[in-house]
Amino acid sequence: MIRVPAGPGDRLPGAWRSCVGTGRLDLALRRDYQDSLALLQRDIGFGYLRGHGLLSDGLGIHRPYAWQGVHRTHHSFTYLDQVIDACLGLGIRPFLELGFMPDRLASGEQTVFWWRGNVTPPADEKEWTALVRAVLAHLVDRYGADEVRTWPVEVWNEPDLPDFWQDADEAAYHRLYEATAHAVKEVDAALQVGGPALSPGADGWLERFAEFAERRDVPVDFVSRHAYTSGPARHVPFGVHQTLAPASALLDQFAEPRRTLAGTRLAGLPVHITEFNSSYRPDNPVHDTAFHAAYLAPVVAAGGDHADSFSYWTFSDVFEETGIPTALFHGGFGLLTHRQVRKPTYHLYAFMARTGEERLARGEDHLVTRHPDGRVTVLAWAPVDETGRTPGPDRHTVRLSVPVGTAPRGEAFVRRSSVDEERGNAYTAWRRMGSPRSPRPGQLDVLHEAAEPARTHHRLPVEDGRAVLTLTLARHEITLVELTPLLDETPPWWDERRLLGGEAP
Repeated sequence: MIRVPAGPGDRLPGAWRSCVGTGRLDLALRRDYQDSLALLQRDIGFGYLRGHGLLSDGLGIHRPYAWQGVHRTHHSFTYLDQVIDACLGLGIRPFLELGFMPDRLASGEQTVFWWRGNVTPPADEKEWTALVRAVLAHLVDRYGADEVRTWPVEVWNEPDLPDFWQDADEAAYHRLYEATAHAVKEVDAALQVGGPALSPGADGWLERFAEFAERRDVPVDFVSRHAYTSGPARHVPFGVHQTLAPASALLDQFAEPRRTLAGTRLAGLPVHITEFNSSYRPDNPVHDTAFHAAYLAPVVAAGGDHADSFSYWTFSDVFEETGIPTALFHGGFGLLTHRQVRKPTYHLYAFMARTGEERLARGEDHLVTRHPDGRVTVLAWAPVDETGRTPGPDRHTVRLSVPVGTAPRGEAFVRRSSVDEERGNAYTAWRRMGSPRSPRPGQLDVLHEAAEPARTHHRLPVEDGRAVLTLTLARHEITLVELTPLLDETPPWWDERRLLGGEAP
């Protein structure tokens, strides 16, 4: 049995919900997207939202035209304002990623994704920096300098990959970053600009980025990187399968920027993991499973020790990088499917949102926290076999001695919420109903019902200010247990044996 210290504990870092990812930003104009974001904010409450396509043609900001024989540029903020207003109205701020290149400003025709985001450098650097200044100046004017100074501004996305930056030209990226960072600071010196938003395994780029920033005296206020643990994609129609490294590899990746930048001018800057997940593919069925929630639980519980934020990629399956999804469950990145069906990993985050700010203990299968009112929460998870060679253990036991309240004796009210292969798992229900590609209204009702976590309630005795909590977890289970010191206000005359009018025995 593990004895949880009574405290005081340390503060549980809030990095796990500091930011979350999204599909391209113009998807935020859709009702399904906004409904999903509203549910997410109600149950979890993320701080920032990061997505691609801020400057792509989908938002229509860059609008060149000719008048009286002169080339001019008009900047239109019609859609941008609607997107930002919708986000702020739901209590989430933008984490601004500057990209991709507007088609009529691009130097080439190379694009990425089904929606064709242009990934070539600007044909005219002055027009690019004018676009950056115009966007940020508009945001400052509309939302106020104090507000926009809290919005990080990230320059591009994964420039180390040729799919995302033409030829993965490092020197060209450094030129883009330098020009862009100075343009940001020209609008307001207190705006926070950073990058380079590298893919996993590109830490040599990060070293050279630090050298470049120091040599050129370029503004860098934060460093960003991405983290994934999947191997090469093995394609099937409308999907992929991939091997996975242990989840601890994600924590290693979260920690890498600080190790790499130690001793450089960028040491000590905030580190933002602006994308992370198991697979980097939006069509890998592992994202929809209970396995995935249990796999990521130790990462979500411990990631704040290594980074200032780590952004789950993404909050919703309203996402179209490889095209329009072919089924409700299709392996999308989202915590939510279309039509707001909650996946097991959604519940992992919703459970985390109910933990306390004071961290009392953390182990390989549990996280114990306390609220200011004395409530204690235990988030526990079953171990997984990421190799796929075994299904993972059918049962896993966690036994804890937990401090509860201040009274030496009494009872605790125990509330438990659980998700596993059977419970709180709409994916399992969907498979059993025949994997309908477009579920009918009645089937959607069943899936929403199946997505509800299992809930139980009971009491535990408290001796010497402690309760002994024994949890038996099913395969791939995540569970949240909340223990509240019990104040019993049952009147002395209450006797349930008399419910049907009889006399007390």
